[in-house]
Amino acid sequence: MAIRIMTDSTSDISREQADAMGISIVPLKVIFGSEEYKEGIDITIEDFYEKLLSVEHLPTTSQPAPDDFLGYFTEAKEAGDSVIVMVIASKLSGTYQSAMIAKEIVDYDKIYIIDSKTTTTSLRLLVDQAVRLRDEGNQAEEIVDKLMDIKERIVLIAMVDTLEYLHKGGRLSKSTAILGTLLRFKPVLTLKDGEIIALGKERGIRKGIGRMIEAIEEFGEVDFDYPLHLGYTLQDDKCKLLYDKLKEKYGTDKMTMFPVGCVIGTHVGPGGCIFTYVRK
Repeated sequence: MAIRIMTDSTSDISREQADAMGISIVPLKVIFGSEEYKEGIDITIEDFYEKLLSVEHLPTTSQPAPDDFLGYFTEAKEAGDSVIVMVIASKLSGTYQSAMIAKEIVDYDKIYIIDSKTTTTSLRLLVDQAVRLRDEGNQAEEIVDKLMDIKERIVLIAMVDTLEYLHKGGRLSKSTAILGTLLRFKPVLTLKDGEIIALGKERGIRKGIGRMIEAIEEFGEVDFDYPLHLGYTLQDDKCKLLYDKLKEKYGTDKMTMFPVGCVIGTHVGPGGCIFTYVRK
């Protein structure tokens, strides 16, 4: 009896990386007009941002259906395997609900579905830990207990070029979005229990990055038993600058940087910089 690990495509783990990690990924969808693409399958990150910058109307995104989980869950039940599923925050997407419906249909107790209350770099970090714990020989229940603890300590801090995409995607109010467009300010945000919260707006990239690092002191010290993940939408210049500042401040190379995919890119827009760590 094996332990199967599953996540969704907003973890921004590529298919090749997923194969190497021994995990499965259920895709969310990005929709440009009448054209629908499964993230990580039908469209590359490069092609997505090229389309995003050229279209008149912003794309929309869509959650997986219960059917997208059913085959995987049924196969696990027949094999007697346990399944640990970590998905994007339920307040940001209906992916968690779809997975729960599929579990009810399959009627199998060894399926554990975790609402990560987060996404992208933070969801990826949680999946990384699940893989590590599995490979260390932990039982499914032990892994889930440890993930629930880590989940509550994960911090996500982001800086975006504009709040326009979050507003148009229904993730922010108009009044909050307007504040971020004034005088070339760089909005700094966090994600708490699946909700986007503004931490401030700074004039210029360097001040914005300074605010991101300040926020670490507010949320809690970094636990260096875990890696630091950085993500970027289209351009990586801000993340490289943040990487250098973090390395200078903490003296650590235990950091990874990777591109953020289509679904989160739809709502963040180009020029976003995202940072995740686990607090002590």
